[in-house]
Amino acid sequence: MKKIVPPFTKETAAQKVQAAEDAWNSKNSEKVSLAYTLDSKWRNRDLFFTGRQAIVEFLSDKWNKELYYKLRKHLWSFTDNRISVRFEYEWQHAKTGQWYRTHGNEHWEFDSEGLMCIRDMSANDVKINKLKRKF
Repeated sequence: MKKIVPPFTKETAAQKVQAAEDAWNSKNSEKVSLAYTLDSKWRNRDLFFTGRQAIVEFLSDKWNKELYYKLRKHLWSFTDNRISVRFEYEWQHAKTGQWYRTHGNEHWEFDSEGLMCIRDMSANDVKINKLKRKF
């Protein structure tokens, strides 16, 4: 697949969002981390961290707790080197068995090579009955 780099068009921004959705649904933290710069800065809810190794550790821990993870991302807006998305994902808590649907927004900034250098995420978790799952 051709590398998607800024400046983004509506088409390339949508491709970048789909590539991110596909990568995250793989639940392969090493693979996902390669989409980010070595010093990528993240805010994920109340956590702030920097770098690919921290990303790998965060995602590995996340997917050990969030079973049956299934994500959908939707392009919200874009500029030359920034993309905003809204997302939903569903998962089952590994310890309690409770199902959740998480709703949120992400704001991304990319370097000239198309790697994400900033990821800013806000989200809320809603308890759901397993029978109410969408994905």
